[in-house]
Amino acid sequence: MPPPADIVKVAIEWPGAFPKLMEIDQKKPLSAIIKEVCEGWSLGNPENFALQIADATNFYITEKNRSDIKNGSILRLTTSPYQTAVQLHERIQSSSMDAKLEALKDLANASRDITFAQEFINLDGISLLTQMVESGTERYQKLQKIMKPCFGDLLSFTLTAFVELMDHGIVSWDTFSVAFIKKIASFVNKTAMDTAVLQRSLAILESMVLNSQDLYHKVAQEITIGQLIPHLQGTDQDIQTYTIAVINALFLKAPEEKRQVRLRCTHTHKYTNVIRSNTPINDEMAHQLYVLQVLNFNLLEDRMMTKMDPQDQAQRDIIFELRRIAFDVELEPNNSGSIEKRKSMYTRDYKKLGFINHVNPAVDFTQIPPGMLALDNMLYFARHHQDAYIRIVLENSSREDKHECPFGRSSIELTKMLCEILKVGELPSENCHDFHPMFFTHDRAFEEFFCICIQLLNKTWKEMRATSEDFNKVMQVVREQIMRALTAKPNSLDQFKSRLQNLSYTEILKIRQSERMNQEDFQSRPILELREKIQPEIMELIKQQRLNRLCEGTCFRKISSRRRQDKFWYCRLSPNHKVLHYGDLEESPQGEVPHDSLQDKLPVADIKAVITGKDCPHMKEKGALKQNKEVLELAFSVLYESDEYLNFIAPDKHEYCVWTDGLNALLGKEMTSEYTKSDMDTLLSMEMKLRLLDLENIQIPEAPPPIPKEPSNYDFVYDCN
Repeated sequence: MPPPADIVKVAIEWPGAFPKLMEIDQKKPLSAIIKEVCEGWSLGNPENFALQIADATNFYITEKNRSDIKNGSILRLTTSPYQTAVQLHERIQSSSMDAKLEALKDLANASRDITFAQEFINLDGISLLTQMVESGTERYQKLQKIMKPCFGDLLSFTLTAFVELMDHGIVSWDTFSVAFIKKIASFVNKTAMDTAVLQRSLAILESMVLNSQDLYHKVAQEITIGQLIPHLQGTDQDIQTYTIAVINALFLKAPEEKRQVRLRCTHTHKYTNVIRSNTPINDEMAHQLYVLQVLNFNLLEDRMMTKMDPQDQAQRDIIFELRRIAFDVELEPNNSGSIEKRKSMYTRDYKKLGFINHVNPAVDFTQIPPGMLALDNMLYFARHHQDAYIRIVLENSSREDKHECPFGRSSIELTKMLCEILKVGELPSENCHDFHPMFFTHDRAFEEFFCICIQLLNKTWKEMRATSEDFNKVMQVVREQIMRALTAKPNSLDQFKSRLQNLSYTEILKIRQSERMNQEDFQSRPILELREKIQPEIMELIKQQRLNRLCEGTCFRKISSRRRQDKFWYCRLSPNHKVLHYGDLEESPQGEVPHDSLQDKLPVADIKAVITGKDCPHMKEKGALKQNKEVLELAFSVLYESDEYLNFIAPDKHEYCVWTDGLNALLGKEMTSEYTKSDMDTLLSMEMKLRLLDLENIQIPEAPPPIPKEPSNYDFVYDCN
């Protein structure tokens, strides 16, 4: 007979004694269990003791989290969170530097537990740490120079404890003084600072800016982008990541009028050292670069959504400048020639420039998007790539065969297309790491991107021998050329340009033809019947692959308020496909996690349903994640028993599809993910080609051949009996 569900068997440790094996009744108050344990070792005052998980986390067991105790767990009897907090509060004020250092190290480790953190904060521990930072740093640094090197760690452990305590969200960031902010900023502004101190100082500044608008203004007064940029020139990727995170935070919280100025002053090429580092870029760095890229492009939104005012003379002068550069004409004085003659001349030139409205081209820029951004791009091209601009305009204006490429119309539509490709105006996603290195190699990367693409458009137009009726077809080809070139993630604009040269219209046609042949769906009846026969075999193959991936397992992320402080957990299916093993991890694992290290189990037979997207319980909770479309698309939950859930957020779309497919397969349901459809098409196509290999160049008839007439007799039949 199995033991009651409320009884768990555990081992409990106590320093200097043999571990005890106990059965814990989860219905019993935790205080009564601790009292029983203390009595077993003849320890008085059980209220001064508590139970901890005996692993690297050392988290305290409370009434809230006691359900996490599973059969076979190892616990440790230790001093209560309050007693530990009181002891550490006293120890960190010791006059002995060695004792203080050891106490701060213990405090930094203990502060990761929210139960301890609450007790330490109740003792006004945060204020004590901030006072130590404000008043003691100069003393620490002097001691570091004249005494043991370990004194340099005092400040590092102090800041680590502070960061860990604040991450629990118990204390508001608005409570800190200007003196403390100045001190933290001074650590960042110094050229030679201990790496650990610098890293934690940057983390504190980022949290201050993101969590308080008032603190943003105070931090912005103490630190500038120029003071942060030098930290990008080193080789420590963690420091670079934290630095970019602070820069991103400053931009996100900056008022709209300051955001343009701040981001334009960052000098994007200063990130070249990060992009071209020999060290592979990790996920967090990739995310921060992606966020910075999005913020850069979002600066274009204002111009993209601004209509041109046809009556604004300053804006009209830009169009006059385009005409002047293209045709090498000076602005005529008002009294030169008749008004009709000047209008006729302007109309002729505006037609040559490729505007839709020849009389008043300002009207062309009233469409949003791209609004005034298109005109900005055209002017940049005309001024910074003057020879190419003049060549394109004159080359097309001299044609009489209706094959001229309208520069004005093309520029407007191309700008709109580039904004769509780069998703200008969209907020950064929580999980995206998709940045393009080439946009960090030039301060005017978007404008240069446009200049390359407008020349590509003109080249493709000529290769297609297009007319005005083919305009949309040309834009479709150009979009495909740009998207294919971006997929290669070129490291520079020159590499992007070189990639485009290999993607001529002829090459695009070849690629399309090849893809069409690979995806060709033969419609003859024998082929369709063969497909239907093969399909169940392929589906079974996909199912086995999904289940094998579940057996290998996946590391999932527990989303928290601070990305770099995220916790991880691992889940995998048992080899017999009967149990899901899962458990928490300290860090992302390198390879598979063994079953025996995952304490929790969920029998597959207990699973009732798989829920996805906004219907998941953890997506219905209040918070920023509810509004994040990317996270919603990666969320799924397993419903078991009556109302219990195991909640997941997949690391990417591929893992999401693998797990939802695998779980549905375990429940005997259909696998419906887009990856299943893609795998089915790919494998089915390959299998069809292999089976039809011997029939190459042989025409398969639509109908089966006629059945011959029956023979006049069956004398030729041999009876085996």
